[in-house]
Amino acid sequence: MKELADKIAIITGAGSGIGKAIALKLAGKGAIIYLLEVDQEKGAMVAEQILNNSGKAEFLQCSVTEQSQVKKQVEKIYQKEKKLDILINNAGVSHIGTAENTSEADFDRIFAVNVKGVYNCLHVCLPIMKNSGGGVIINMSSVAAELGLPDRFAYSMSKGAVSTMTYSVARDFIDSNIRCNAIAPGRVHTPFVDDFLEKNYPGQEQEMFEKLSKTQPIGRMGKPEEIAELVAYLCSDRASFITGTTYPIDGGFVKLNT
Repeated sequence: MKELADKIAIITGAGSGIGKAIALKLAGKGAIIYLLEVDQEKGAMVAEQILNNSGKAEFLQCSVTEQSQVKKQVEKIYQKEKKLDILINNAGVSHIGTAENTSEADFDRIFAVNVKGVYNCLHVCLPIMKNSGGGVIINMSSVAAELGLPDRFAYSMSKGAVSTMTYSVARDFIDSNIRCNAIAPGRVHTPFVDDFLEKNYPGQEQEMFEKLSKTQPIGRMGKPEEIAELVAYLCSDRASFITGTTYPIDGGFVKLNT
């Protein structure tokens, strides 16, 4: 039997990159996937890919910044499934800038998605998870929460909040059989990276890609599928003794560069 068979899993921001890889991986292990994604086209395509591979998935359009939307969609899932086993808080946006040149609008946008979005999902899902007899929560943090990165002021702020929310939830709900952990990836090769290079370094994409890859001591960027493997492990009973931890998965970036 697949180790996540019939587990009900909500994954936010599952339309591309790491979120998509997590959805495909958990579906392959038998979980029933609910994709909460603001981009209707991308979310529907991932759900269709899972269904075409004999998995179980449903796309629900949702902006995690709006608690009313999160509540509506999660309640719809609960009415259908009568439980919730896994929550993956993956939805997030990036930003480049210092405290000096980050605008108030950009700061508010980062906070709304990366911090309030995680809170909204936790706030809505935790009571349901308690009523389900427990479950697993994985929050997507970053190496930016672990050390100072240049020009990542607002993004680092938001991911630091994600890590500390993780510890708080793990502590508060340990007696409810809820495990809560975070993952802190280094640079991962996603469509976001390609779009960033195309926009900011036209004609130099390959050169800059190699430069960014080599900032990881291991000499390359991570793959979304590698992040998904760690998520799958932490969601399984094999990780039943693990809670309240942020896992770096960064090719040695944090410990070997400092």
